[in-house]
Amino acid sequence: MFKKFTNGCVNLVQRFLPDAFIFCIILTIVVYVLALIATGTGPLQVAVAWGSGVWSLLAFSMQMVLVLVLGTAFANAPAVKNLIIRLASIPKTPASAIIFVTAISTICCWLNWGFGLVVGALLAKEVAKKVEGLDYRLLMASAYSGFVVWHAGASGSIPLQLADYNDTINAQTAGAVTESVPTSLTIFAPWNLIVCLVVLIAFCLVNAKMHPDKEHTVTVDPSLLVDEEVEYPAPTTPAEKLENSVILTAIVAILGIVYLIYYFATSGFNLSLNIVNLIFLILGIIFNKTPIGYVRAINDAAKSAGGIILQFPFYAGIMGMMTFAGEGGTSLAGIISDFFVNVSNQVTFPFFTFLSAGIVNFFVPSGGGQWAVQAPIVMPAGKELGLSPAISGMAIAWGDAWTNMLQPFWALPALGIAGLGARDIMGYCAIDLIVSGIIVAIGFLVLVPIMA
Repeated sequence: MFKKFTNGCVNLVQRFLPDAFIFCIILTIVVYVLALIATGTGPLQVAVAWGSGVWSLLAFSMQMVLVLVLGTAFANAPAVKNLIIRLASIPKTPASAIIFVTAISTICCWLNWGFGLVVGALLAKEVAKKVEGLDYRLLMASAYSGFVVWHAGASGSIPLQLADYNDTINAQTAGAVTESVPTSLTIFAPWNLIVCLVVLIAFCLVNAKMHPDKEHTVTVDPSLLVDEEVEYPAPTTPAEKLENSVILTAIVAILGIVYLIYYFATSGFNLSLNIVNLIFLILGIIFNKTPIGYVRAINDAAKSAGGIILQFPFYAGIMGMMTFAGEGGTSLAGIISDFFVNVSNQVTFPFFTFLSAGIVNFFVPSGGGQWAVQAPIVMPAGKELGLSPAISGMAIAWGDAWTNMLQPFWALPALGIAGLGARDIMGYCAIDLIVSGIIVAIGFLVLVPIMA
């Protein structure tokens, strides 16, 4: 029965989910129409809101391109690649391969979401070369599924912002947060750790159970996953010797290491996206040994970044329309959040906030954008109901991460590495969406009232 349901979801998605860019265009049209209705403004004003927002995620888009390119270039360095290959040799059967990749991906995404996305996809690609009879689509879906815990983990932007209190946080929350909220109440709260652990265990079991029978299994020819090895002649000219100089590599590596030591000594263990990318950059330079070796690795890795470059401006435009409010009016995102706030009480408020954040995430698939949209509404309402800002903030965070299982925006780096499209994995991710939604809902309705 379970496999029939899974196959049905997979077939449905395969037939009706278009390419991720077409999905993005359809979403743009839908939000445009809804924004017209919600804001009561004219077509020109909403179009201006879209155009004004198109480049609002430009810096973030570049960060995401670098997550993919720098992470891939580092992981493809000979020493690192050999380690991933050795790890990929551990599972021997399709079921154990799915469990192994799911577990590693989830743990890595909890530690740092960018690191987890890259490592999970690269590990899955190597596992696919070694395990026969393994469904490649489900394997990559399993590698991506761990991403659902990122906002409840060590790199979650909302709990980290709450822990680093300043006047900006006070303004973003409309005065509801007046002091730092320690991570012991958010990321490391017992109820949150329990929910993360249950999601990890459930995903390992559910993903393995979803593996199709032999008739429906879609495998990949391992030879198609082998990266082409190119041999370069030994350097002979002064220019070529400079390009292959390990001394230049050492200088850059030392400079980067000194800065990273300084950063962690003065800022604590705060893994921002820029710091993660810098770590990947320095490690990539070191492990590729020579400057020209790293240039070649970056050029190869950059080929898979097209989806991010194309689609992120459109999602920024969608975010602009979602947050646009007419003069004296409210935004579409605000209307969605207000609705769930108005139907809540102290017990159900975190659950309904989680649901509303999940809906908003389809249209504003950015943790920072989500916080900017919902914090001024949710945080004061939670305070009025007597709830800790830690609970209200984590409800937004979990909702933001939850519907990533059906939002192709964040899957693009992993899909770029895998050479797949969104429709290839989203049918399986839909099952993970249902499973994780039930677990998190129980966490907010049962665990939070008891343990928080």
